[in-house]
Amino acid sequence: MDTALSRSQFVRWRAAIFAIFAASGLSVATWASRVPGIKSDLGLDNAQVGLILLGMGISSIIGISTSPAVMARTGARRGMLLTMLMFSVGIALIGVGSTVLASIPVVLVGMVLFGFGNGCLDVMMNVEATAIEQQMGRTVLPVFHAFFSFGTVIGAGVGALAAWLHLTVAVHAGIMGLLLAAIAVFCFTQVPVRTDALDPAPAEKPAWRERMHVALEAWREPRTYLIGVVMLGMAFAEGGANDWIALGTEQGHGFGAGSGAVALAVFSVGMTVVRLFGGPLVDRFGRVVVLRVLALSAAAGVLLFILAPNLPLMLVGAALWGVGASLGFPIGMSAAADDPAKAAARVSAAATIGYVAFLGGPPVLGFISEHIGLLNTLYILMALIVASGLFSGAVRPLPADAKTPTPR
Repeated sequence: MDTALSRSQFVRWRAAIFAIFAASGLSVATWASRVPGIKSDLGLDNAQVGLILLGMGISSIIGISTSPAVMARTGARRGMLLTMLMFSVGIALIGVGSTVLASIPVVLVGMVLFGFGNGCLDVMMNVEATAIEQQMGRTVLPVFHAFFSFGTVIGAGVGALAAWLHLTVAVHAGIMGLLLAAIAVFCFTQVPVRTDALDPAPAEKPAWRERMHVALEAWREPRTYLIGVVMLGMAFAEGGANDWIALGTEQGHGFGAGSGAVALAVFSVGMTVVRLFGGPLVDRFGRVVVLRVLALSAAAGVLLFILAPNLPLMLVGAALWGVGASLGFPIGMSAAADDPAKAAARVSAAATIGYVAFLGGPPVLGFISEHIGLLNTLYILMALIVASGLFSGAVRPLPADAKTPTPR
């Protein structure tokens, strides 16, 4: 059962979830930073790399969508431990399959384990983070997402250093797999047992059928889909920028080599800064107002990025785009978790919609761009961002009488 946490217990819990977000980002950047090495070790062409990444993406979506069932069986606390250990093994397998065995199937198995584990973890860590946010009584979820970004930056830096030192993918991935497993075990000891996260002993839990009913119920609620529209547009905005802003800068506009990396960096800095410091704005003005302003910023940024006649103006567009895309996803997660008793199912449903857009959107944009051009394709992105702003009323906090009493 839930017990009142002391100040030190709460601080350790919060620090553990920050570390888990950072570890998730670190894991993503670990394999992503060594894709060139994996490609070289296995002698792959771009199409084969794409197929391996597709396997990871599909397993990630399966992990996200089945996470309520995993939580219903294990609870969030134990589930986070198991899924982090799963993707730690996956990363190690990617290294062994690449360098030691030179086996595409082994690498693919590693990518699937990594994708499924990280997909499941994404929902569970957001459930924990939203519970911390509710206990603190102020908006802090964007800061957790900023820690994910910090993890990716650290992971990319370590990957670059490993490549510079000529460490094999197996050695690099093996070291990082062990580190991530150690973080998982340590954080497990700092996360409290919570009834809302289905953590108590099996004898204290509702029946499996009842827990699965709660897990699937979110998909029958209109608010879930409205929140999903908000997250879909913002996930497209973030995923589209990550994959296409550099190409749009250098090939779409024809600016010089390296300008694409600068544009992506400007976008990323704008997004991370707002995630770090945007929480008080949400508390001051409310989710809906902030989301509408950010949707306007993102739409204006994309439009300026498309139409800018010179590099400085285009970089201003990239900055506005990053600022606007910053809080849509965490605000959607917070809204999905407004009712603690149903947080896991609703966060999973909303995250599934958002991540399908994040993972599947850029390839769709790439296909369309073959027919109408990359910069023209970004108008579709702008329309989806506008839709997010129009549907932003869905993230308004639930009134107290709309929340479900937590079973004890």
